[in-house]
Amino acid sequence: MSQSLKYIAVLVVALITVTCVKPPDYPDEPVITSVSVNQTSIPQASTNGPIDTLVITIGFTDGDGDLSDDETEPNIVLVDSRDSTIIPNRIPSINEQGTENGIRGEIRILIPNKTGGSKGICCIFPDRRICAVDPQYPINTYHYSIRIKDRAGNWSNEVETPDITILCQ
Repeated sequence: MSQSLKYIAVLVVALITVTCVKPPDYPDEPVITSVSVNQTSIPQASTNGPIDTLVITIGFTDGDGDLSDDETEPNIVLVDSRDSTIIPNRIPSINEQGTENGIRGEIRILIPNKTGGSKGICCIFPDRRICAVDPQYPINTYHYSIRIKDRAGNWSNEVETPDITILCQ
């Protein structure tokens, strides 16, 4: 067999292998595959400190590709473990591009640690005070429980972020 015929035979086998690869088979409901935070320790919001942002990264799959904003209600929910406060969010629009076999990707949620009051990331004390400084309680630890919903109304599994420590001073 000549060198050029060998090359063509290898190319044909490679093309057949590529076209025969089975695409991923994700379930129709969204699945959160991973969750991480950019930092596990953050200072409490204050009027004289630097503004910092907590970034939560969520890995996901969705078998029918209908995971994005439908403009009717929040489709991603974070629940604060300290007091069950619900923080609703919206997944931005995702263009449907041949999503027969599903989609996978990452969503990033930014929680700015703005200055003042309940607008930032604040300590919550046993007596329900928030954003205060109390030497008796130098830190506050919590996590978020997270779920996402697709346009068909299917909810994902629930995952938790790693623990986050707020420096209350």
